[in-house]
Amino acid sequence: MTHPVLVPGSVAVITGGASGIGLSVARRFAALGLTVCIADVGADRLAGAVEIIRADAASGAEIVGIETDVSDRASLVALEAEVARRFGGTDVLMNNAAIQIPTDAFGPEADWRKLLAVNLWGVIDGSQVFAPRMVERGRPGLIVNTGSKQGITTPPGNPAYNVSKSGVKTYTEALAHQLRNTEGAAITAHLLIPGFVWTPLAAGDRTDKPAGAWTADQTADFMIERLAADDFYILCPDNDVDRALDQKRIAWAIGDVIENRPALSRWHPDYAAAFEAFIADR
Repeated sequence: MTHPVLVPGSVAVITGGASGIGLSVARRFAALGLTVCIADVGADRLAGAVEIIRADAASGAEIVGIETDVSDRASLVALEAEVARRFGGTDVLMNNAAIQIPTDAFGPEADWRKLLAVNLWGVIDGSQVFAPRMVERGRPGLIVNTGSKQGITTPPGNPAYNVSKSGVKTYTEALAHQLRNTEGAAITAHLLIPGFVWTPLAAGDRTDKPAGAWTADQTADFMIERLAADDFYILCPDNDVDRALDQKRIAWAIGDVIENRPALSRWHPDYAAAFEAFIADR
């Protein structure tokens, strides 16, 4: 079973579609017969990705790549207008583009601003630019925003990335609420929450996939399965962490607020034993 919008004749736009999860989703959408537009930076990367997607596409599915910088709202406006001109509009929007830059709480400022411009503002601007015409058309549709478990449990290590993905979660919740309370809107919003996924973004300098990581293809398949079930929170497992453990970690994270524990107590030495006991009781 697939979501009723994921059928031939629908038009999907995927940012960050030239690699990783975006490329895997694009291949699956094309195989289902959708017209697919991938948006990314780098003409050569886009051209190569389009050829990969076409190899999987069902008969009649049109595949295009449009260079787009999601950190520039004007670039997204141009993308939306081009898709509307060529195909009449968008039925499925996946705001997926993201970058990783090492940061800490003190900066560097330029890296913080660049990361937030892509990971957070790219999602907000993408939704704001595409959603109005999607609603006006009166057709059923989907908006999927790619978040991260790091935006929920916010582990130490890269606070700018965590802030961006926390923002995506909060924004997508608000978007879903507004869409379901907008008269005539047949568009639903969904938050994709990947686990450990082996993509160029996650790989860094590594060349061999860790055993604990899922592939981008597994993540794409899971997303499509859970869209058919109408999940809002598409919480992906991986080969290392199952859903039960994810749920316990998420519950502990919100417990910091409820119990007034120190920030990020999961990584606080005074709470190590309590956390381990909490996780063991599942």
